[in-house]
Amino acid sequence: MRILFLTPQLPFPPRQGTAMRNWGLLSGIAAHHEVSLLSLTEQGQHVHPTLAQACVEVGTVQVPTRTRLQRVMTLATSPIPDMGWRLWSVDFARLLNEWLQAKAFDIVQVEGIELARYALQAAANAHQPKWVFDDHNCEYVLQQRNHERDRRAVKRWHASAYSLVQWRRLKVFERAAMRASRATLCVSPEDRDALVRLDPEQHPVVIPNGIDVASYATFQPTLAGSDADAARPVLVFSGKMDYRPNIEAALWFGERVLPLIKRAVPDVRWLLVGQKPDARLDVLRSDPAITITGAVDDIRDYIARASVYVAPLLAGGGTRFKLLEAMSMSKPIVSTTVGAEGFAAVTGRELMLADSADSFAAAVVDLLANSQARAALSGRGYDLVRTMFDWRVIVPRLEAVYAGL
Repeated sequence: MRILFLTPQLPFPPRQGTAMRNWGLLSGIAAHHEVSLLSLTEQGQHVHPTLAQACVEVGTVQVPTRTRLQRVMTLATSPIPDMGWRLWSVDFARLLNEWLQAKAFDIVQVEGIELARYALQAAANAHQPKWVFDDHNCEYVLQQRNHERDRRAVKRWHASAYSLVQWRRLKVFERAAMRASRATLCVSPEDRDALVRLDPEQHPVVIPNGIDVASYATFQPTLAGSDADAARPVLVFSGKMDYRPNIEAALWFGERVLPLIKRAVPDVRWLLVGQKPDARLDVLRSDPAITITGAVDDIRDYIARASVYVAPLLAGGGTRFKLLEAMSMSKPIVSTTVGAEGFAAVTGRELMLADSADSFAAAVVDLLANSQARAALSGRGYDLVRTMFDWRVIVPRLEAVYAGL
């Protein structure tokens, strides 16, 4: 088949969750089909040779800029949610239309809700290819959770009001994106159920986030630390550090959980690893036990150093790539229930779940003190990711969706 992918950023190199999913699906499909790519890019970005080799054609348009005034105006006057405006580009829409008229694509796959407007606009033409909407997160649920959490704190009422408006707009927008598509993909059973609540006539298909397990399992670390550092227990949390759920997770863990762990394990270290650390994380820098790395060349170097990997997420959705990475490197994990959504994992079997500061700290301390428990969790977690979340298992499920269309 001839398949066109639309992505919000170049999917290679895959350095954060969206790109990791997009590259995993695109490269897997490209092994058996003709794949073209139309993508937005940041200024100065170039198409990597690996990406060019996977695709028969790659087209790019620079990410549009939005002034503060433009954003305020659309927030105040448009029924379209903020995410629908964020990546709206007249140039991208024009190039997409030219490609659709000139090339006989069988399927166009839209990666994420930020690009859904292009599907809503183009899919109105009955002669277009079959559209597939890949909803990376059930976005209306994320805004609903943000609203409900923020309204409990007076200082966050402005954020709560914003999320309330976006939640209501996203319910309409996300439903329309599904109805404009021949198939909707989602990453977890929880997201599927939430989308069905929006429109019971829709039948979203779960295509989970995946990972190339072998590339993590066989990785040989290249970073060398001192012998003293190597002897200290290390906790690791990774992700894009300007993403609100990661910011809130880091602050909660650093301010509420880590002090409890340090009482039992005074020499523990915590590595907070990921690009674009938000200024709100600066309050953690005064603690000598915490290292905020910023962008790194290879996340595997840091996960490899973890005695325990922590996922203290309080919000968000989908299936967390960070857990897939940690499982693929056979690391024991302590996560909140929200952080582990989308996994067929059981607390005490593949990972430990804890939702209060006290229970989270206790789970980490217990694992640090028990090497056998760490090894047992790690082994079962690795088996889970290898059998259920490797791209070699997942991509055929996407091909089956295409065949069904």
